Amino acid sequence: MRRALQLARRGEGLVEPNPMVGCVLLRDDEVVGQGWHERYGGPHAEANALREAGEAARGATAVVTLEPCCHTGKTPPCADTLIAAGVRRCVIAARDPFPLVDGGGLRRLEEAGVQCVVGEEQAATQQLLAPYLKLTTTGLPWVIAKWAMTLDGRIATASGQSQWISGAASRRCVHGLRGRVDAVVVGAGTLAADDPLLSPRPAGSRTPLRVVLADDRPLPEKRRLWDTPELGPVLVALGERYPADAAERLRQRGVEVLPADARRLLEALGARRLTNVLVEGGGKLLGRWFDAGLIDEVWAFVAPKIIGGAGAAGPVGGAGVGSLADALRLADTRVDRLGADLLIRGRVARGN
Repeated sequence: MRRALQLARRGEGLVEPNPMVGCVLLRDDEVVGQGWHERYGGPHAEANALREAGEAARGATAVVTLEPCCHTGKTPPCADTLIAAGVRRCVIAARDPFPLVDGGGLRRLEEAGVQCVVGEEQAATQQLLAPYLKLTTTGLPWVIAKWAMTLDGRIATASGQSQWISGAASRRCVHGLRGRVDAVVVGAGTLAADDPLLSPRPAGSRTPLRVVLADDRPLPEKRRLWDTPELGPVLVALGERYPADAAERLRQRGVEVLPADARRLLEALGARRLTNVLVEGGGKLLGRWFDAGLIDEVWAFVAPKIIGGAGAAGPVGGAGVGSLADALRLADTRVDRLGADLLIRGRVARGN
């Protein structure tokens, strides 16, 4: 199952909004076939593993990270494919909560006489599939907060200069992250101060929707975001009192305009089946999203620099918490060195 999980991860950024899935076929304790879901709309992991195994699949055990599907979508039902191939046993890490599956694949296999075992490496599989599981069960995408800061916790100098706090290796990592998510979000302040493109360079496996969450003041009309449609679509989520004439000028430049706050924006992106959303700041926007409990994961790049200054901005504004006991904690944390910088990442711990 650990091998199946390794295979599944190869589909990251390529299969969403479908889940990443891996499959290993065993016969007499020997691997006779393996595969993963390689691209959205393409064959599923089970079909790829069966193709590699050929006739050796008959009587084999299928080890698969997610419950095989039982409905016809862009591909035939994987449960039926396993049955037709003569697989005698199926070890499944986790059930699929997708409404058209949700136990149906398991029942179909068992009714056909295939012995099923569920729960092997379930926690690891649910961690891998957390964005898919969240979208499927709540309708909301997985939200990653990202920032780069100095050792003393500043994201810019008191005068607003922020380019570049992090080093080249960190910036390459950010572009790689952008290249596998479905949307990149910034606030109006970041748009005004940094004039970002919000696109991955070089291009990644996905072309993210570039999003600005505006307040009620008109956004600058001379920004690279409005003039680069070839780098991806642009959406602006407007405040309730955003001037109608300014909104119309954005529409005339090919920008999609959506009246929405942060929560409604995520609901709209989820309705479009966008799975992963990257929020890049600034501090005011990130503070609001943390206060509202909308962040699922953090990527914090820490550069060995010190800016100082009482007026220099920090990465997370908002109301915050009044007690250390109420501070948000990260789980599954990981620390990587990127040149001189450190990348600290983890998932926001929910509950106790």
